[in-house]
Amino acid sequence: MTEPRELRARGRNTKRRLLDAGETVLASKGYHATRVDDVVKLARTSHGTFYLYFSNKEELFRALAAEVAEEMQSLAEALEPLTDGADGRARLQSWITQFVEVYRRHGPVIRAWTEAEIGGSEFGRLGTDLLTQFTRVVIARVSEVAPPDLDPAVATLVLVAMLERLNYYALTNQVHIEPDAISETLARVTHASLFGS
Repeated sequence: MTEPRELRARGRNTKRRLLDAGETVLASKGYHATRVDDVVKLARTSHGTFYLYFSNKEELFRALAAEVAEEMQSLAEALEPLTDGADGRARLQSWITQFVEVYRRHGPVIRAWTEAEIGGSEFGRLGTDLLTQFTRVVIARVSEVAPPDLDPAVATLVLVAMLERLNYYALTNQVHIEPDAISETLARVTHASLFGS
């Protein structure tokens, strides 16, 4: 009875090592240049072990994307009602800070699906689908407070585009900006556009 439980735990650990190695290789080589061989070497396992868990690198990437999608969806759903005033802006900034942290933690996966979107691959479409679902949840919050002359869907797309692109630029070292500056600035801009203050 103990052995199967131990084997299951070992299997989970092995799969986790492969996922972590995949994310690390993505960070250094990018989506297109990553090979199963790179992942296996970094995870210190065999090709045979890799293929016990994933049929190819795309399936590994799908598993990584699913983890990011789940975390991002939970984050979207955690967005509290938007309110006017300093407390409302502080709560929005705290939520944006969480977004920045998730983005930085899973940056290699997000960067990879951004690269894959350009090629129209299935992995790229997963990233697009995630942003669409994330945006849908945030639109509901923005709709509750948007002034009559501001389209909530467009305002949310602008917010998500700013969130995603600024974090992408920071992740890829195209701009040098501290995470706190990202959160504070995006919170101020978004809050001012919704509440005029």
